[in-house]
Amino acid sequence: MALTVNEMKGRKIGICVSGGLDSKTIAKRLVEAGADVLCFTADLGQPDETDISNVARKMAPCGVETVIVDVKNEMAEACFRTIMAKGTYDGGYWNSTGIGRAVTVKKLVGEMKKRDISTLVHGATGRGNDQMRFERYTNIFAPEMTVYAPWRDAELLKEFPGRMQMCEYLAKFGIVAFPGGKKRYSTDGNIAGLSHEAEDLESIETAMTIVEPTMGVWPMQAPDVEEEVEIEFVEGRAVAINGRKMKPFDILVEANKIGGRNGVGLSHALENRIIGTKSRGVYEAPGMELLGKTLQYVYQSILDKRATAMMVELSRFIGTQIYDGRYYDLSTEAAFAAVQTYAAHATGTVKVGLYKGNMLFHALTGVKASLYFEEDASMEASKGLNPVSSQGFAEIQSVEARSMAKAGQISV
Repeated sequence: MALTVNEMKGRKIGICVSGGLDSKTIAKRLVEAGADVLCFTADLGQPDETDISNVARKMAPCGVETVIVDVKNEMAEACFRTIMAKGTYDGGYWNSTGIGRAVTVKKLVGEMKKRDISTLVHGATGRGNDQMRFERYTNIFAPEMTVYAPWRDAELLKEFPGRMQMCEYLAKFGIVAFPGGKKRYSTDGNIAGLSHEAEDLESIETAMTIVEPTMGVWPMQAPDVEEEVEIEFVEGRAVAINGRKMKPFDILVEANKIGGRNGVGLSHALENRIIGTKSRGVYEAPGMELLGKTLQYVYQSILDKRATAMMVELSRFIGTQIYDGRYYDLSTEAAFAAVQTYAAHATGTVKVGLYKGNMLFHALTGVKASLYFEEDASMEASKGLNPVSSQGFAEIQSVEARSMAKAGQISV
């Protein structure tokens, strides 16, 4: 049974906030409803937030305290697992928001439980994916905790049908807030990337280029000179960029800078939402794309035909699980374990050239598990595969082909 704002009195609640107009309105309204309110926000290394402590300062006028929880290392680890699995979603984009919600809710729920909070409040709308992610992860990590979704509460929606009404409500308490002009789109971000959607982007007649990239530039604005970059991998994990060893979070920061300035990792999708509708989005993930594409070159050298086919299925499955709010499911863990079996051999160094959104292969070295041998693949005389021995294989294949033709199974 869905909770309403009038049932919040006396409850000890934790609100997941971003510091925006919605967050302020929800927090102040619940304080006025008599709830014992404590706010929480996660530090995910958001590239569009210069100082995460600003969130607490923005929320303070609402009479609430905001706990800032550092989840940067956990987020980096989740990104590395996703890259290892090549876990992209519909249209092949890196689902930065899906990864972020998995890490955020787990960590925030843990902090709320320490403070004996009984109800988690999130500001996700009733039309999107995040409502499902917030609630499923809460149910997993705190099945005893109730969840209140303000923007599914008919009473609250009647009270605040739009942004202007929110501003007017806050103004009654001397809280300055602005509805803003007509925004062209909304943005959600973390160290993995940025997702842009809604407003003008809801029309598929609107070009994706109305988005002003935060993490880099559009390819046409990138430098006219190719930039060479070298990524070293050990067992499917990037450990160094251009010879400099770094921890996962720092590698993501550096990869974002390099990929971003060269117009890498900008994508568009008409994705299939959890609730069955389609959504249009524009995504930035320069670091994830740089690391993912270079790791793919290593995988190409170590995976045989059947291993490659299985990896494709594992990637698709994991990408969908992350999107659907099932990052921690047993089936997802089993799929990650299978990926790890292959990734255990994915050690090597990849050199690529970045040019106006393109990634050009330069060299692959140090891959001891590589199945590529020049002498076997060469079109020139070599000590590798004897071309004469292929005659028998061709003759065996011809039996099946001729049988299908004789049986009339092939339309000529």
